[in-house]
Amino acid sequence: MHIYRSMANSRYPRPCIAEMGGKNACVVTANADLECAAAGIVRSAYGLSGQKCSAVSRIYVDDKVANALIEKLQEKIAAITIGDPSRQENWLGPVTTATALKNYQRYSKQLSENGGRVLSGGERLTDGDLAHGYFVAPTLAEAPARHPLFTEEMFVPIAMLCRVRDRVEAVRLANDSRFGLTAGCYGNDEDAAYFFDNIEAGVTYVNRPQGATTGAWPGYQPFGGWKGSGSSGKGIASFYYLAQYQREQSQTKVE
Repeated sequence: MHIYRSMANSRYPRPCIAEMGGKNACVVTANADLECAAAGIVRSAYGLSGQKCSAVSRIYVDDKVANALIEKLQEKIAAITIGDPSRQENWLGPVTTATALKNYQRYSKQLSENGGRVLSGGERLTDGDLAHGYFVAPTLAEAPARHPLFTEEMFVPIAMLCRVRDRVEAVRLANDSRFGLTAGCYGNDEDAAYFFDNIEAGVTYVNRPQGATTGAWPGYQPFGGWKGSGSSGKGIASFYYLAQYQREQSQTKVE
C-alpha cells in the first residue's frame, strides 16, 4: 500500500499494479477425490517451505470426509524429505531467515491455543546437518474457524484445517478474509460450478493435484488478486494487462 500510495502522490499519477499478499484457502467437499486433494494441498502448502504468496494456508473440509483427508495429509507429510535443497533427494529446504524461523516457532505455539491442535510438525528440526540451518517441520493443525491465525499471512510451511458442514459454509469462510489472491477446490462438477461462481479470489483452481492454489503458468494463466491482494482487477499476463501501463491518445484530423 505504501508503494501504491507513493505512485499516486507525485506530480503526475502513475499506474501501479501491485500483488499484495494472500491467505489462500482450499475447499474440500464430500465429493472430492481425497488422494488428489491431499497431493495438491501438500504441494501448495509446503513447496518452497510455504514461502509463496500463493501457498495454501487454510483448508475447509466437509466434516464427512475430514478424518480421511487428515489421514492422507499426515501420510504425505511424513514422507517429505527435508535437507539441503541443492540435493535432488530433498524435497523441502529451510525457511529463509532467522525472522522466519522465529515466526514459525511463535505460530506453532499459537496453533495449540484457542481450541486448536497440531496434527503434524510444529517443531524446529536440529538433528545432524539440519542443526546448521533454519529447518522446520511441515505443519498441519486443526482449529475452529474463529482461530486468529486463520486471518494472518504466515509465509512459513503451516497449513490450518477447519471442518465445515457443506460447501456453502466452506466458501463463506474462504471469503472471510481481507485477501483474495488464489483459491482451490476439490469436488464434483456441481461443487466446481458453485466454487467458481462464489469464490472471491483472482486465481482459482479445481481438482488440481499439481497444486491446490499454486502453479500459475506465466504467459498462460493470468495472475493477480482481488480485495487486499491486488491493486487492479486485471492479472499479470492477461490480455488487458499491458494496456494499463500505456497512455491512450485520441487523434482527430480535419482535411
